[in-house]
Amino acid sequence: MVQEGELLWQPSPDFAARSNIRQFQTWVEKRFDRSFGDYADLWRWSVEHCEDFWSAIWDYFDVSSDTPYRSVLEGDGRFDVRWFAGSRVNYAEHLLRHEVSAPDGIALHHSAETRDPDVLTWSALGQRVRALAQSMRDLDIGPGDRVVSYMPNVWETVAAMLASISIGAIWSAAAPEFGAKTILDRFLQIAPKAIFVADGYSFAGRVFDRSDEAREIIAGLPSLDVVICLDFMGLPKPAFGIATHDFAALLDRPVIQPDDFRYQRVEHDHPLWILFSSGTTGLPKAIVHSHVGMIVEHLKIISLHCDLGPGKTMFFYSTTGWMMWNIVVASLISGGAAVLYDGSPTHGGADRLWRMAAETRTTCFGASPTLVQIMEKEKIRPIEAYDFSALETVLVGGAPSTPATFAWFYQNVKKDLWVTSQSGGTEFCSGLAVGVPTLPVRAGEIQARALGVDLDIWGEGGNSLIDEVGELVVLRPMPSMPLHLWGDDDGVRYRESYFSTFPGVWRHGDYATITGEGGLYIYGRSDATLNRYGVRIGTAEIYNVLDKIAGVEDSLIVCCELPDGGFYMPLFIQLSERHAPEAAIETVIARALRDEASPRHVPDELHVVPQIPYTLTGKKMEVPVRKLLMGADVSVVASRDAMRNPDAMDWFADFSSDSRIVELTGRGGRPGHRS
Repeated sequence: MVQEGELLWQPSPDFAARSNIRQFQTWVEKRFDRSFGDYADLWRWSVEHCEDFWSAIWDYFDVSSDTPYRSVLEGDGRFDVRWFAGSRVNYAEHLLRHEVSAPDGIALHHSAETRDPDVLTWSALGQRVRALAQSMRDLDIGPGDRVVSYMPNVWETVAAMLASISIGAIWSAAAPEFGAKTILDRFLQIAPKAIFVADGYSFAGRVFDRSDEAREIIAGLPSLDVVICLDFMGLPKPAFGIATHDFAALLDRPVIQPDDFRYQRVEHDHPLWILFSSGTTGLPKAIVHSHVGMIVEHLKIISLHCDLGPGKTMFFYSTTGWMMWNIVVASLISGGAAVLYDGSPTHGGADRLWRMAAETRTTCFGASPTLVQIMEKEKIRPIEAYDFSALETVLVGGAPSTPATFAWFYQNVKKDLWVTSQSGGTEFCSGLAVGVPTLPVRAGEIQARALGVDLDIWGEGGNSLIDEVGELVVLRPMPSMPLHLWGDDDGVRYRESYFSTFPGVWRHGDYATITGEGGLYIYGRSDATLNRYGVRIGTAEIYNVLDKIAGVEDSLIVCCELPDGGFYMPLFIQLSERHAPEAAIETVIARALRDEASPRHVPDELHVVPQIPYTLTGKKMEVPVRKLLMGADVSVVASRDAMRNPDAMDWFADFSSDSRIVELTGRGGRPGHRS
């Protein structure tokens, strides 16, 4: 059994030398007349001399601006700053500028359950974006207008986003599996002028007609002037009672050559897009990013920390409602190709995504730990079936990764493989803790802090911790931090969300540790942290042990603070179809947690549940379950439309209303008691 921190891979001298980050380091050393002994030295310089670092990113990647910036950084407060003030840029232009040098190169690989695999060259993608952008201008859509999308993960959605951004409009997207209420909770906040909608989508071979949802959404957005409808599934066209245009018709216009198209270059602080937080327990936060912030951040993360560039290809299984979709599209900024797939990851076989990776010669394959669980359950070994000679990198994201997850890729995909777990967030649309192709891979470990990210781990008193678990904080501003939250005019919600725990310091909400060598381990969300007798335990510490136990399909653990100062920590497990008797597996779990973690990790109770509740973006709903057990109403703690499996919460609602739980948690008229 692989152990946490065990060495799994070392980059060959050639792999390290060819990496983009090594080339960048050499360039920086010459420009600033200094040398860096290792990555840690380069990282330290990037945060201590942040203006030099970000100006180096600007110049190294040749950012295009109508006007030179006045300074890299302006502002009085630590985080109340402006980046590259005076510049005028366009994010879409930087993604599409590779058309000039490689018009016949592949920009997009795309497929869906109902579409055969196909490609778009840089020239073909650019032509579609320009045609759509000009048609949108003809519809009086322009700078500052909000354009929203209710579309699947297909090339048309990429074209819609790039066309909107290219004319200075502000983009926002939601996946078609979202319910109408969830969409309105998001889009009503930003008053969109135009919406792209698809007639439906397919998942696991089943067709989902979204006409009713689209009608409800459009009727509920009084600011809309324009509807653009994509005939994706060939379903009957609905009537929306508002000016509606056919997506294909807007593309049907004379070819616009690159030199004949004008990108709307905008001020440094012009909004690029609005991403939304999950919204499982309240109105989703509308997070606004800037053009210039995302340009320099994505040039850095995609090129240096994902090692992408011309001739390379990125895939990450995602829907359009998750920030990882934006990251996949952002791979274009490096000159690399992106792979789009819409549908179930196991449609047509549990190895669907691996087959696609081999066919598209993907170099960077993105996966979640959940995918590994599916592969293990189906006993899939892609190494035996496919040619992965092009595959260099596996990027694991979406949830904390266990040592066993890392080991699975080496045992079942490819032995010479850079497996990188990365962690960031919607707030940055990027990574904070990332991969570095010049560093070794250790089981379960995120390799390093990203360049330009002054990340630290703090204790409750604001003291810096090494090799101890604490709160992940960011001490200096980054270009991709939110401009603001839309509608939060006085900034109160923004400050309360991120700066209230440690005044003047960004608290990200992750429970993590940094090793003496600079590696990181993420143990789950700090608002879901388990408190046992004053000792804080990350939920991932529990899940890491449970993932190894035969019969445990999935799990969720919470800890409730009781009125008498005690704690109640129940564990909920979903058993696989073939499992040991419940009493026996309870003993196995308790022994494993005690032996592999500590007695504090053993739960007070174990309950078998039909399924574990998840958000639409695949996150376990630990905090809503905890709030439910503490007495909150189920309709308050979780929006069913924001859940992947809304019926899963019904069991927990019944459990929390049981008289024993009510009394135990102090909701029964007397202080709670824990045996």
